[in-house]
Amino acid sequence: MFVGAVSDNFDERIEQKIFHAEIVVDNEQVTAETKAYRKMPVIAEFTDNEGNDVMQQVIEHNYNQIKVDVKQIVADELRRIAQDPELQHLIKKE
Repeated sequence: MFVGAVSDNFDERIEQKIFHAEIVVDNEQVTAETKAYRKMPVIAEFTDNEGNDVMQQVIEHNYNQIKVDVKQIVADELRRIAQDPELQHLIKKE
């Protein structure tokens, strides 16, 4: 089996006999659409007051906070189940 490579330059025609189709792109329309693009808004900023990239620290902080939150939820639920006479049997006693 043979697999060919295709470039993504729309204005360059590719002559390959193994392809049974031609991709037709309206370059003028693509150019017009590209010019109409708007810059995506910044939703979260990962720089500190001095312009340093702090994304890794933010990710690690969020990760650690999620771990703390999950542990607290588990502890709260175990306590709630242990205090409920109808649910106490669900907790394994060692």
